[in-house]
Amino acid sequence: MGTSGSAVGAAGEVVQRPTVPQDVAVRASRERDPFIDFVRAFSLLVVVAWHWCFTLIVWREDGPHATNPIGFTDGLWTATWLLQVMPLFFFVGGFSNLVAWRAREANGLSIGSFVWSRVKQLAVPSLALAGTWIALGTVVALRYDARWIGNAVKLVISPLWFIAAYLVIIALFPIFEWLHDRFDVVVVVVVLVGCAWLVDVARFRHGWNDFAMVNMILVWGACHQLGFFYERMVAAHRRVAWSLTLGGLFALSALVYSDRYPGSMVGVPGDKFSNMAPPTMAIVALVFFQSGIAVLVRGWVVHRLQTRERWARVNRVVNRFSMPLFLFHSTGMAIAFWLGRWMGFYSKRQPDFRWWLFRPVSFVMPLLFTLPVIYLFGRRWIKGSSSQRVTPT
Repeated sequence: MGTSGSAVGAAGEVVQRPTVPQDVAVRASRERDPFIDFVRAFSLLVVVAWHWCFTLIVWREDGPHATNPIGFTDGLWTATWLLQVMPLFFFVGGFSNLVAWRAREANGLSIGSFVWSRVKQLAVPSLALAGTWIALGTVVALRYDARWIGNAVKLVISPLWFIAAYLVIIALFPIFEWLHDRFDVVVVVVVLVGCAWLVDVARFRHGWNDFAMVNMILVWGACHQLGFFYERMVAAHRRVAWSLTLGGLFALSALVYSDRYPGSMVGVPGDKFSNMAPPTMAIVALVFFQSGIAVLVRGWVVHRLQTRERWARVNRVVNRFSMPLFLFHSTGMAIAFWLGRWMGFYSKRQPDFRWWLFRPVSFVMPLLFTLPVIYLFGRRWIKGSSSQRVTPT
């Protein structure tokens, strides 16, 4: 995606792409976009804080089970429309991957080598973490006949589902990039979204539940593909961002209040299904809503990143530690839970006043245990560390 260009249409004609202002294109291609880094850092903190503060652990005979306070608190599901940030992760990832590929392409790198480098960058630490926990769980189960350890291991490595889904989308990047060059906006707005809608129809109208897994590619692919248009969204009139925001909000409201889709954008025990597993059209509406908000607040955020040193410092630190923090935050949480359960902090099965009062501490304790885990096992994945070769993101 450059300052201007053309693509070959389906019938072979040359289609002129919308021109992007030179300053936007130069900033995106030669420098890290500070707002993209901010969104990534903000999204990561939301995910980590949500897991640490709003996970209810219930211990049963077969081990720990996780739930959340949404099922116990009326109206709290509306908060997930802003706090379920996985669609935003894929959105900024789409922009970052396209910009990184354009830079590598200019240096003569093949797209296969580019995809492999991105896959390896995420897969190696994720597989190392999963393998370590599975091996540890196997040893504990065999040595102490601890039947609960299986559920404990699943809870610790469960956040890796996001990495797995993202790796699939990266592996398909050559196809998505070719479709983008050839058909432009038709891919995300018409084909991917339309096909995702048909999958939901087949699932809910005709009971083809196994077919629903196709939306793992279609929905997350649409979120990722939408990020390809970030430059144009920034350069366009604010009415475009408002259209995305309001259109996404109206679509999301219509889907939820049709009584077909759950209101929560995360899984809630008692709901007929989860909008995330596999993703539904509610997630498509959510990414349009959230990306519109992101573009609307971009100027305000960039101004503070450029004028407030504290904002800039937090942004840099979180992005430096993003990979190990995401990988090991559930490990730190597991240690904190074990200690907290021993001290009686996790004895409640549903949130009450004491539980809500304890929320700030529930962030601090896992953080205190996550930091030494990162120091011992995750330093090589800190961006800018001597053992890591940093690639553009």
